[in-house]
Amino acid sequence: MAVIAIVAAGVGLVLGTLTPSTAALAQSPAPARVAPSVAFHYGARPPVDMLQAFDVAVVEPDSGFDPRSARTPNTAWFAYVSVGEVLPSRAYFKDIPQAWLSGSNDAWNARVVDQAADGWPAFYVDKVITPLWERGYRGFFLDTLDSYHLVAKTDADRARQEAGMVRVLQAIKARYPDAKLLFNRGFEILPQVHSLAYGVVFESLFRGWNQAQGTYTEVSQQDRDWLLNQARIVREQYGLPVISIDYCPPTDAQCRRDTARRIGALGITPYVTDSGLQTVGVGSFEVMPRRVLVVQENELDVSIDDSVGVRFLSMPLNYLGYRVDFAETRDTLPEITPDRYAGVVVWTNGNIRQNPGRFYAWAEKQIRQGIPVAFMNGFGAQPDGALARMLDLKAVKGRTSGDVQILSQDKMMGFEQQVAPDRTDAVPVQIRDGAANTRTLLRLRSGTLTYDAAAITAWGGYVMGPYAVRQNTPKGQDRWIVQPIDFLREALRLPLMPVPDSTTESGRRLLTIHIDGDGFASKAEIPGGGYSGEVLFREIFDRYRLPMTMSVIEGEVGKSGMYPKLAPELEPIARKIFAQPYVEVASHTYSHPFEWGRTVPGQESNARIIEGDDTYHLAIPGYKMDLNREIGGSIDYINKVLSPNKPVKLVLWPGDCQAPPEALKLTEAAGVLNMNGGDTLITRSNPTWTAIAPLGIHKADHTFQVFATNQNENVYTNLWHGPYYGFERVIETFEMTEKPYRFKAVNIYYHSYSGTKVASLKALRKVYDYVLTQNLLPMHSTDYVLKVIDWQGMAVARELGDGADGAPASGAWRVRGDGNLRNLRWTGAGVPDVVTATGVTGSSPAPGGGVYVHLDGGNARFRFVPTATQSVPELPEANGLVRDWRRDGNVTRFTFAGYYKPFFRLANAGQCSVSIDGKPVTGVRDRNTLRFDTPAVNDPIHVQQQVEVRCGA
Repeated sequence: MAVIAIVAAGVGLVLGTLTPSTAALAQSPAPARVAPSVAFHYGARPPVDMLQAFDVAVVEPDSGFDPRSARTPNTAWFAYVSVGEVLPSRAYFKDIPQAWLSGSNDAWNARVVDQAADGWPAFYVDKVITPLWERGYRGFFLDTLDSYHLVAKTDADRARQEAGMVRVLQAIKARYPDAKLLFNRGFEILPQVHSLAYGVVFESLFRGWNQAQGTYTEVSQQDRDWLLNQARIVREQYGLPVISIDYCPPTDAQCRRDTARRIGALGITPYVTDSGLQTVGVGSFEVMPRRVLVVQENELDVSIDDSVGVRFLSMPLNYLGYRVDFAETRDTLPEITPDRYAGVVVWTNGNIRQNPGRFYAWAEKQIRQGIPVAFMNGFGAQPDGALARMLDLKAVKGRTSGDVQILSQDKMMGFEQQVAPDRTDAVPVQIRDGAANTRTLLRLRSGTLTYDAAAITAWGGYVMGPYAVRQNTPKGQDRWIVQPIDFLREALRLPLMPVPDSTTESGRRLLTIHIDGDGFASKAEIPGGGYSGEVLFREIFDRYRLPMTMSVIEGEVGKSGMYPKLAPELEPIARKIFAQPYVEVASHTYSHPFEWGRTVPGQESNARIIEGDDTYHLAIPGYKMDLNREIGGSIDYINKVLSPNKPVKLVLWPGDCQAPPEALKLTEAAGVLNMNGGDTLITRSNPTWTAIAPLGIHKADHTFQVFATNQNENVYTNLWHGPYYGFERVIETFEMTEKPYRFKAVNIYYHSYSGTKVASLKALRKVYDYVLTQNLLPMHSTDYVLKVIDWQGMAVARELGDGADGAPASGAWRVRGDGNLRNLRWTGAGVPDVVTATGVTGSSPAPGGGVYVHLDGGNARFRFVPTATQSVPELPEANGLVRDWRRDGNVTRFTFAGYYKPFFRLANAGQCSVSIDGKPVTGVRDRNTLRFDTPAVNDPIHVQQQVEVRCGA
């Protein structure tokens, strides 16, 4: 139910005497309490990722949202509750005595409740507030506090209703003293209950909604002045924050921004949204949509993992800062809105076969509501007639013959392979001459036909096949013809923003190490022999002692597996490895499924068949596939038998790594994270961005598979057929995902069987020695996985600027997350101003241009300034985790710890004194910074050192 706007709806309230002018109100004293930013969203499936940008998010409790599941440490979730009215759809409606229902609000199909009823306060607490409190809500937005005016027509009646409402609010606070109560209006009772209020909300200061007529309205000056007088009283007499909810059409960004600026200029917290409060509105800042919907047409036997959306589009979109959702043209397409989606990318393989009319009607709707659309590899139909008109393109005629001539070619074309046009690929369409915001990227001519094979348009852009990716080349390698990052950025009109980045922290590229358990039972073919696990421990693990994640396959190691007689020898080796302080424990499942599609009955599979396997999992005697046994069972085995003092934290997917949603849900139910899959295989012999995997893939509601950063030695050794030293080529992958852009962290990922060959051990040592020469920050795999999960939902918002159009062009940036991802990438001018910033520890150069912005957690606010203007201590680099950065005058404090040879460097601290855990320390000067080395710890998340930097007097 939307908030009731009594003034705007013309209920007939006495508005009172007009008050001082708007300008005078703007000069009134600031409220005693800092005003929180507040969002209101009453739709189903509230967008937690965006709403966490606000200090308070009010949601409809019947939406199914569970505040206990939200990883939003900086956002308080309030439940919408109606006091003066009740909808018949509410669960508690049937329990309300009919005598208490004193009238109706026909505009909202609601019943008005008699606030003077003797049992109403206790009923309201028991039936409305308590169930929500038990669900985790600790704040409540109390709506319809003025609805009694619909039934109370005399002063005496109104007084009784107001007294009853006061008793309701007092009853809530008596039962739940810590509850935060946000009032919608209630001006008449504020003298009695203002001490119970967290803040006061009203509606329609400038823009309103007429529910009866279904129209957006302009608020009259008379109504506005009355509200402003009430706002002045609330602020000056009671010291409470004041929030105004105004309404604009959901596709009118200009209206939202302009209205929010006008409200904010009066010292009132704005929130401007649609009439149904179904979209993410604009407050003093605008939250950037960070989702892109990829619509594709796959054959039924092609898994989502192998789709072009995952293989080609997701990585460049991830790099640009966007989470990717997927849809199929054959399915009912989702309802999306511009507040949540930055764009749509459509990838077709020929003509759309099922329901093409439905698809194009859907695409036209997105274009009409202002969501940019990019077509890649084709339009899915011949672009003539209605389709050409919809896309504002010009269908052209002509006959192709002879060679194709390139008339014009943008610099983004011919990226990894030169444009090699073929007249059989000709699509007879051109952009319209003189059309606004339109330009050709590739204009070709064959015979009498001149056509645009790629273009930027007013609604987005397109690249026809094969000028997006040339697939199935003679060497079996795909190649980008268009530069995907540049094309997607321009076609989707993606704005400049600080991009959440999971590759780096505190100026250093991340390093993780994880080992799949395959081959743990294999004997080493080296002098001295032994099982591969003990060889790896001796030759690699304990030699380097870097943080690492180790897994085993229960069916290979345990007594219930393939080799029960070997378990007495193998289990002690696993126990010794897991007991090491630098080792993190993981499961590689029970029977190592090779084809995950076959683990779910009835599900098709196009998994890669591993040579020599006649089943899709290890041949464990008497075993029948059971996903619960694979995941929960293997975790229990490791926790009870192999590592009782250090539980499993991660499941590393085996086989084709195409985990179905059912398996992902089981890892979540078991309380562990998951990783593997993706196939990042870029090398000098395969130098293409198509071989760089994205961060992962959403497969069902609330299930996300995190991909390994790169692939293991199996693919560098021809599926372990040799050469066994082939894994040393992963260094090429590390280098080619660093320049020209840092696409990936560094990940040493291999199997236990790498401990069985002299050549593979030598390759491992070469890789380990290489990474130790690089500026890397070692951490556990779960640290990385948590960063990727945080990346998915991180909110990036821009404060509204002062431009005439109200666009957020010059304001500061706000970033909110759960605190695990602590790095942003900025490609604009300048560096973050650490003097005025909160949550920012410093910056460092980023490969490809721009800077990395270093964060101390999940809540930052900053703006960019020219370089070389900083005058306070900052951290350009740290080999460890920096948390809780705060500055108080001349004193800067933070916590610090690291897994491996930790240190931090302080810039602008030459005249400062530094202490760690209260003890003075002396740093080593390194150019313009001081370097401080600290002892390594095994748990830098919970064991940290307190650093204090004092500068000046």
